[in-house]
Amino acid sequence: RFVALAMLLRLCIVAQALLVLPLAAGFSTLPLGLRSLKASPVRAVSRAGGPLQLKATLGAIFFDCDGVLADTERDGHRIAFNLAFKEFGLKVGDNDMEWGEDLYGKLCSIGGGKERMVGYWKEIGWAGGDWDLAVQLHKRKTEIFGDLIIGGKIPLRPGVERLITEAIDADVPIAVCSTSNEKAVQEIVNLLGPEKASKIQIFAGDCVPRKKPSPDIYNLAREVYEVRAEDVVVVEDSGIGLKAAKDAGMSCLVTTSTYTKGEDFSEADHVVDDLDSGDIDLATIDGLATSTQWEDWGVDRDVMNAGVGRGRW
Repeated sequence: RFVALAMLLRLCIVAQALLVLPLAAGFSTLPLGLRSLKASPVRAVSRAGGPLQLKATLGAIFFDCDGVLADTERDGHRIAFNLAFKEFGLKVGDNDMEWGEDLYGKLCSIGGGKERMVGYWKEIGWAGGDWDLAVQLHKRKTEIFGDLIIGGKIPLRPGVERLITEAIDADVPIAVCSTSNEKAVQEIVNLLGPEKASKIQIFAGDCVPRKKPSPDIYNLAREVYEVRAEDVVVVEDSGIGLKAAKDAGMSCLVTTSTYTKGEDFSEADHVVDDLDSGDIDLATIDGLATSTQWEDWGVDRDVMNAGVGRGRW
């Protein structure tokens, strides 16, 4: 009698497996006598009634300033540096200290204006300069640079205002992250108009101890905005900016500028000459974000495996 009960129990277990497992998997082939009991295929349904979809999550856009918002280096910062050198009476030998276009292009590989001056002085063996002089010069240079912007000498690059307007209208957070002086960056951002400028937070100058190519400034912006690195797209124009973005774990769009056209941007997610010629809009930026999430995913999702189970799977 005990053996008979054991065999009956085993048969029941086998029968249950034949019924439940194919139903849970959504198989179209069941034993002939069970086909009328076939359950619907397993699928997840959104609250809107459509199928579950994957979509990119754009948490924020972080713009560099110089070379991205405006092509400031050659006809802005370089001119301002040279005027400051002249005001301070700096000379190299019998000649005025002056940065030509080609020389300045090479110096742009050094992040930060004060650091750029000190690096140049060390390279040429000029004994008249130190950090204190660099600080004084940089303060005056920033004032001159602001005058150039106010005088309309430095316009925004093509597509910049359009893309930023799209982002603001879509409630996508915007930040400008630059190694330049905060006041100089603010002057550029102000070209967007007071309403847009008021919605953009600036991370600039000495707000972090290490400048690009260190990722510190992008990490700081991410922490302040409370977004994930994979949800951020950075817009840069230089190799050191690209490295900073990538080391921060962020996607990076490069818009090449006067001094960066020949740099290696093989690690960039996308490279264009400018936002307009590259047809870059908010949808393009959204597509560059590396993260994805399940749309409307949560406990309201039914998994129809023979009517059993609810929630995540």
